[in-house]
Amino acid sequence: MSKNSIDRKSFIKSALGTIGLFSIVPRSVLGGTGYTAPSDELTKAVIGVGMMGKGHLRYPGARLLAVCDVDQQHLQQALDITGPEVNGYTDYREVLARDDIDIIHIATPPHWHGVMAKEAAEAGKDIWCEKPMTRTIGEGRKVVEAVRENGRIFRLNTWFRFRDIFYGMGTPVKPIKKLVENDVFGWPLKVTINESTGFNWKFNWSGLTNLPPQWTPETLDYEQWLGPAPYKPYHQHRTHVTFRGYWDYDGGGLGDMGQHYLDPVQYILDKDHTSPIRVVADAEQQHPDAVGTWKRIEMEYEDGCKIILDGENKDTDAAFIEGPNGKLNRGFESDIPDIRRLAASLPDPEPQITDFSQAVRSRQTFALNEANGHRSCTLVNLGKIAIRLGRELKFDPENEQFIDDEAANRLINQPMRAPWKI
Repeated sequence: MSKNSIDRKSFIKSALGTIGLFSIVPRSVLGGTGYTAPSDELTKAVIGVGMMGKGHLRYPGARLLAVCDVDQQHLQQALDITGPEVNGYTDYREVLARDDIDIIHIATPPHWHGVMAKEAAEAGKDIWCEKPMTRTIGEGRKVVEAVRENGRIFRLNTWFRFRDIFYGMGTPVKPIKKLVENDVFGWPLKVTINESTGFNWKFNWSGLTNLPPQWTPETLDYEQWLGPAPYKPYHQHRTHVTFRGYWDYDGGGLGDMGQHYLDPVQYILDKDHTSPIRVVADAEQQHPDAVGTWKRIEMEYEDGCKIILDGENKDTDAAFIEGPNGKLNRGFESDIPDIRRLAASLPDPEPQITDFSQAVRSRQTFALNEANGHRSCTLVNLGKIAIRLGRELKFDPENEQFIDDEAANRLINQPMRAPWKI
């Protein structure tokens, strides 16, 4: 018998001997207000516990039972700051096989997001996924299908459409949405995202060319880290924080910040159901492996609304939103008099479920879900494709295909390294 166990007779004898001395009973035995029985408690696992994943460990709403990472150092660091009930894994499929886990948090590099999200949905798990939602448009479509076919709840980990100050605008998105929804600026609208309107495109997330092969650290399973990505010899700059600089895994600053910036814009413009029909990029010739910089990306919707991604901050006098009837500038300033009071007087937008635990328990769609998240990630991926090809692209938002452009369509569904597939 171990020191942490005791036989039943000894326990009963001890309990009877002390029952008259103590009348305090833990709430965990009796239940009561504020107590959640273990059978009613949501549970979670976090896959990928590097820089972003460590934040997921502490997200509220579910009890952490497992962490997973292909880097043993990251894994041990996560286990060191979690409780003894948390198990560590190096293969995410073992986590998905556990029937006591309700929610899977995916905080890996983006080239894994699509595969893991689809498999998690098929394993009966709800999903909390880091941005960008997927590395390609085709992967995004597959995730949408898997979530819907398996009746799962999905959340993307960017939140500005429903809370927090929206970067340089100095306000939450809600009053901006109210102004646009009530046609204060007229229609169509042009939205400019650059340094002057309060957004930083982070061109420091660029890749390096001609990387010399390095020895793989003993603590890293590089083969598993690559997963569905093409095989490239190991170099430290490809992995962990700087992976964003390589097309195989992400898309530079556009991949890193694009969905943070563009998802609220899509919501403000009421475009959650569609995508632009035209995309054109002004960029330097891109390396086939390493992400470079770009100057400008323009996206236009069928109704004439435009989104301008001004990477070189050329439009220093641009408004965040400009329409026929007025402008909204950085800091929520406007040429329309008393804009703040006007916004406060307008009716609120349609309510959203912004508590993921509530969405999971009620089986109601979360505010930023697989469908609208796929559409805002498509904005990011359209921009990436335009940068790489260096020409104007025509896009069919209903069929999610480029028009008469075979090379562009090949970038929608990119091949995966065997045995991985989606």
